[in-house]
Amino acid sequence: MSHYFTREEAEALLPAISVVLRSIQETRVSIRAVEDELEAARMGSMSNGHHLHEGALKLQQELATLLRALRTQLSKLQEFGCELKDADTGLIDFLSLRDGQEVYLCWRLGEDRIRFWHYLDTGFAGRQPL
Repeated sequence: MSHYFTREEAEALLPAISVVLRSIQETRVSIRAVEDELEAARMGSMSNGHHLHEGALKLQQELATLLRALRTQLSKLQEFGCELKDADTGLIDFLSLRDGQEVYLCWRLGEDRIRFWHYLDTGFAGRQPL
């Protein structure tokens, strides 16, 4: 059975969710940076850069550590019962009921409170004021 959030219940979680979301965003930035470094190392090794092998191994280990951290952060976010829609913008939906119909309460990192809702099939573009 799904949990339906009231606006008040969802808003009470926003400070803790914000911390986890920022952590997810920071980890994703780090992952992209390591992936770029790995790609550069791969390209360098193709042009007689065999000395780059040890550095590439360290980068792969770092990437694996970052990916584990991201999985942990995503699991932590999931424990709140919300749905992450876009990690880059910090877009979160909370399942709710409006006039007996399932909808999402829609919030984005940086917004001071939940001010919008949308139908399950309309997404962010269908946001309507509460």
